[in-house]
Amino acid sequence: MNRLQQESSPYLLQHAANPVDWYPWGIDAFTKARRENKPVFLSIGYSTCHWCHVMARESFEDAEVADVLNRHFVPVKVDKEERPDIDSVYMNACMTLTGSGGWPLTVIMDHSGRPFFAGTYFPKQSRYGRPGLLELLGVIYQQWQKDRQKLLASAEEITAQINQQIENNDSKVRLKPEEFPDLIQQAIAYYKAIFDRNYGGFGPAPKFPTPHNLLFLLEASENLHDPSCLEMAEKTLLSMAKGGIFDQIGFGFSRYSTDAKWLAPHFEKMLYDNALLIMAYTRAYEISKNPIYKTIAENTILWVKREMTDPEGGFYSAQDADSDGVEGKYYLFTPKEIISLLGEALGQAFCRLYDISQSGNFEGKNIPNQIIQTNFDNRMSPHLPKLYEYRKGRTRLHKDDKILTAWNALMIAALADAAVVFGNEEYLEMAKKAVSFIESNLCQDDRVFTSFREGKRTGSGFLDDYAFYIYALLRLYYVTLKENYLKRAQLFTQKVITDYFDPQKGGFYLAGRDGELLISQVKETYDGALPSGNSVMALNLIILNLLTGEYGEIMTDQLDFMTSQAADLPGGHSFFLYSMLEKDFAGRKITAVLAEPSQRAQIESLLRGKAWTMILDNETPEYRLKDSKTTYYVCEQNICNLPQSELPL
Repeated sequence: MNRLQQESSPYLLQHAANPVDWYPWGIDAFTKARRENKPVFLSIGYSTCHWCHVMARESFEDAEVADVLNRHFVPVKVDKEERPDIDSVYMNACMTLTGSGGWPLTVIMDHSGRPFFAGTYFPKQSRYGRPGLLELLGVIYQQWQKDRQKLLASAEEITAQINQQIENNDSKVRLKPEEFPDLIQQAIAYYKAIFDRNYGGFGPAPKFPTPHNLLFLLEASENLHDPSCLEMAEKTLLSMAKGGIFDQIGFGFSRYSTDAKWLAPHFEKMLYDNALLIMAYTRAYEISKNPIYKTIAENTILWVKREMTDPEGGFYSAQDADSDGVEGKYYLFTPKEIISLLGEALGQAFCRLYDISQSGNFEGKNIPNQIIQTNFDNRMSPHLPKLYEYRKGRTRLHKDDKILTAWNALMIAALADAAVVFGNEEYLEMAKKAVSFIESNLCQDDRVFTSFREGKRTGSGFLDDYAFYIYALLRLYYVTLKENYLKRAQLFTQKVITDYFDPQKGGFYLAGRDGELLISQVKETYDGALPSGNSVMALNLIILNLLTGEYGEIMTDQLDFMTSQAADLPGGHSFFLYSMLEKDFAGRKITAVLAEPSQRAQIESLLRGKAWTMILDNETPEYRLKDSKTTYYVCEQNICNLPQSELPL
């Protein structure tokens, strides 16, 4: 066992028995590199990453590779989900050096953390035009011995280039407010240009759900009355629901589809994808009332409940793609299996509906799907539990059971939305219980931590942890009107403003002022696999300003900063543009002034989940009673109506 055996991360523990003498990221590794004049070999990944498993089997479990790494390098392992700051900095380096990125991320650097080589997956031996890791390590070792100064000069140059890119991004010209709507139209035009009209989604395979793009289009369809936005969103949501990317037997969505039809996924399931997809399907149902979207959202929540929920209420991070060392094996079926479980007639009907054939639709076996069906067909749902129980008898999938604040927050927000739209109190209780878990295990005063596993919390929170958790608290406030959620959101917002905001150039840093000093300070603004913390903070500030009348100056600064970032690629900033739509079109606020404080519970029950609401127990100079009765002040789209004594719903 190497040094990783002391870690709590499931990813690091997967490598604790490697012959590679791994170090966790920290001063010990870099001190050794400095003392022994060795470069640092950094490998970044996560526990459910298929190609991370492949590289581990081929190289990190191999004695020959381990011997080279241990003698000539200082090998360091990082879980990207626990240290998104390290991942962001060195993924930026990889993109700068190669033009692409991904995981496993492989970086070689000097003892100061300055990179001079970066790439992703490497096989042990060279093949298919891809250099082998052994060959690569040998070449770099020889260069380090013979021409170290050249490598160090390259590392210095690359680091300077990365920091110059950051400086250039910070210095972008701010747009004028009248230019803001153009960004939304440019984003819509971008999605229209790359929309797949046959199967939904955007661009060629591989296809990612990217649910925040769909949330933006759904909101644009409502607020801008653009039916083409709804058409693109609905086509994509329906196609994914019918595809193999959605687990038709046990529910939940895989990470992405390797083909254009959404048939063959990369089978890992991530909590954050499913949280955002629950939001998208819930919103689509709210707009269209199509019951298919409700079914998919509720089935996805069922997957979360029975497979991803800790007994104390938190949510686990991910399920692996591999079982018995084979990607997707757990999910595949043959007609014989189906018929033996359901009987001849019912089994044949099931196989016809779900595209299960003797020849197979994936490597000789079958991924259940309904792609050829016009609409999602739910007739076989009573028989799914039998197949689900049968499948559970297979080799169990690895589960990354660490509980991440940011991803849990997204699931809390999704459950809050589903609770109010579907009228399901169980979802609200799941959300509340998860908040209680975070408050008990991942919060201390005004601080939030990143990860929790087996009684141990790790890492001061990053921007995403704070931003997503504030958003979750605000969604719960919207649904319950319980002031403690709003007050906690304000407490953490002040922490973010104090410790993460850049008052000179705008925007929020990924790591706070008490975080580790890396080779660069990152501000993430691009809405990639996840919405960026800066986009979510923009929405948080919009909501808090609407509710409290405070935060106006920093909200304006954040919107100005983010529009300057979005100007070059509006389609890559969909959650931020979704926030702008919320600001311009969905800013309905009700302020209720109670004639009697005892009326609070009654008014809460009537208004919760209806609008952004503030309930005042007493009059203020701005909000006064009318005729000594409980009085409602309604403002919408920057217009405030006269106070009224009747409930404005």
